Order: sequence, then structure tokens, then C-alpha cells
Amino acid sequence: MSVVRSKDPDQIGFDPARLARIDEHFGRYVDDGRLAGWQVVVTRRGEVAHSSTYGLRDTESGAPVEADTLWRIYSMTKPVTSVAAMMLWEEGRFELTDEISRWLPEFADLRVYSKGSTLKPYTVPAVEPIRVWHLLTHTAGLTYGFMQTSVVDGLYRAAGYDLYPPADVDLAGACAAFGELPLLFQPGTAWGYSVATDVLGRLVEVVSGQSLDAFFADRIFGPLGMTDTRWWVEGDEAERLAALYVPDPRSGPAVRYDRLGTLAYRKPNLLSGGGGLISSAADYHRFTQMLLRGGELDGIRLLGPRTVRFMTRNHLPEGQDLGTLSTGGFAESTFDGIGFGLGFAVVDDPIPSRVPSSVGEYYWGGVASTAFWVDPAEEITALLFTQLMPSSTYPLRSQLRQLVYAALVD
Repeated sequence: MSVVRSKDPDQIGFDPARLARIDEHFGRYVDDGRLAGWQVVVTRRGEVAHSSTYGLRDTESGAPVEADTLWRIYSMTKPVTSVAAMMLWEEGRFELTDEISRWLPEFADLRVYSKGSTLKPYTVPAVEPIRVWHLLTHTAGLTYGFMQTSVVDGLYRAAGYDLYPPADVDLAGACAAFGELPLLFQPGTAWGYSVATDVLGRLVEVVSGQSLDAFFADRIFGPLGMTDTRWWVEGDEAERLAALYVPDPRSGPAVRYDRLGTLAYRKPNLLSGGGGLISSAADYHRFTQMLLRGGELDGIRLLGPRTVRFMTRNHLPEGQDLGTLSTGGFAESTFDGIGFGLGFAVVDDPIPSRVPSSVGEYYWGGVASTAFWVDPAEEITALLFTQLMPSSTYPLRSQLRQLVYAALVD
């Protein structure tokens, strides 16, 4: 097990012995085969209090998890896309209340599912257009095919959009297809996890006049020094990428999942703002530090502090939480006491979830069990990286919160 830090934990309010419980606890996941390996980084007030790695990034080769291991971060791409959109918003390029059909005409004249089957769905006209804030908050009425909880999910799968899109489709083509499919609900009336952030990525492209990868490189990754974050790996860098795993349904131990894992070794046709990035702990640490510092890091400002505060408040209608407003089918959490901002889940009340956190904490994760959170009240950021699908297999995220907050003693 490798452990490093940049500050003595007790100088920034952590008990070192209690922080060591993180490694002991998650080490058992590797020792009994449930995880191949993992990486954890915990910071406070900009200082690394705890950074550790354990296990293997590739069980077949025996390569260990190292500090510079690369990870598929999947939906941890969504906050990056949301930041990109809000950078354009700060420039006055659009308003949050603007109809997205102004730039993406395929989303005009939408229909909403009412009843019926995937073979014969009955739809009604949308009474509200999809607006930019609907994309940022997942209240647009779009969905994911892999949710498998509704007729509309089935229609997405029938059109070829399951966990991954058709191989020959680009982002513009995918958005054209989404515009042809019925919405799951009237925009703004519910919360449904969805391709909304992919559509937001397309909006970034059209408004900025750049491809999504170019915008990210020029406006976010380059300025922040995120040199490891990318859309695919090749050459020598491919050796750093952790393999992807799923639990064996019979015995439980993690087994390699190359059917999806090998997709990361070639350039994608579709630049998914909702789930396409690969990154390292060092890079995502810089991204979360920028957020914690109100949009600035090392003299580089991406967003104004008031914009970050605005993004990380609950934007759901009437201040409702996801436990009330969610359409269901998302197994990460019950989401009681959790709101949603512009690209992040936001803690309104930590008590209903029975997991320690601070009011105003914001976070998200990826389908391969990666996760992050930012706690402005305690000035904490935390990162968890591993490669096990689905992320609901084990309660890794809530357990990390338990261990981190139990180690905070000031």
C-alpha cells in the first residue's frame, strides 16, 4: 500500500490514525477480490491530508495501481461539461432560460410519452420547451437507455442507445436521434438522469464554434494543467489505464470486462460530455481544487466565485429533493435530502441519507465506481478511483464519507 501526503493531517484537523482506517477498510475489498485496486485522495484547505493506492490496475499483468494510473471517470465528465457551459454563460452567450432549439433545432416540437408500449407509444405535445437549465439539472425529460425502468428507456435502446451509442454516430447525430424520441416527462416537472449532459456538450460546440474536445483542451485542461485528462489512450499511455471489471454474478470477485473496457483504446466518434473522459487523480484533484477555490486555481480563473456558488445550490423546482422528484431507476442512493444544482448533486440535509456530510456539499460519480465530493464548509475535497461496474455494487462512496468525516477532529 502506498500512502503520501503534503501536510501533516493533524495540522489541518485530521487524526492520522483515523485516516489510516480508510486504507484498512478499502484494503479488505482488494484482499477478498471484490476490487482489483483503488486510489483515494483527501484534501483540506488545499493540502493533501491523505493519498493512497492499493491493489492492481490490471490483475492479468499484475501491474499495481500507481499515483499516475489513468481511470475511466464516466459521469465525472458531467461536471466538466457543466463548467464549460457556464463559462460560455458568463460570457453572455446564452441565458439559462433560453430554449435549446435556438441552437439545436432538432429539439423543437417535442413530444412527451403518455402511455402505451415500446411498440405502440402514445405521446402528447410538450407544453414547455427544453431550456438550458433543464439540461444542467437533468429536468429536461430525456433519459438513458440503460436505465431499463420505462417505455422511453426501451425506445432509446431500440434506437441503438444503451450504455454506449451506435459505433458510427457522432455527437450531432446522437442529438438528432434524441430529438426524434419522446420525452419521459414534461420538461421541468421531474428529475431523470439522462443524456442531457451529452446534449449540453453539443450546445457548447454550437455556441462556441469548437468541437467539445478542442474547447475542453483550450479552455479547461490546458489552463488548469490537466495534462492526463483525455478521451482515449494510445501508445505508452495505454499501459497506465486501469482495466475495467464487473462482479462475478456467481462468486462475487471482480472479473475483467473487456467488452466495454477496450473501447477506451480508440478514438471515439461521439465525444460524450456525459461520460467520455479518462483522467488521473492528480488532474481531477486540480479540477476539484478549482471548484473549492471558487473557480480559480494558481492564478487561472475559469469561473467567478458567485457562479460556482450559484451552480452548487439546489435548482430543483420549489427546492424539492431527488428523493421526491426523481423518476426512479437510479440506484446510487435514495437521494433523500439531496438536491441538484447546475451539474452537481447538492446536500440540502444530510440527516435523511444517514451519511455524514455538510449542508452545501456537492458531488457526483461515475458508473465504474469513481466518485468525488467538495465540501466548502469544511474545505474538504475527496476523490475515489477504482474500475468496477456498476457503481451500485458496493456502498464505497458512503463508506468513504463515513471514514473521512470520522477522521475530522478539529
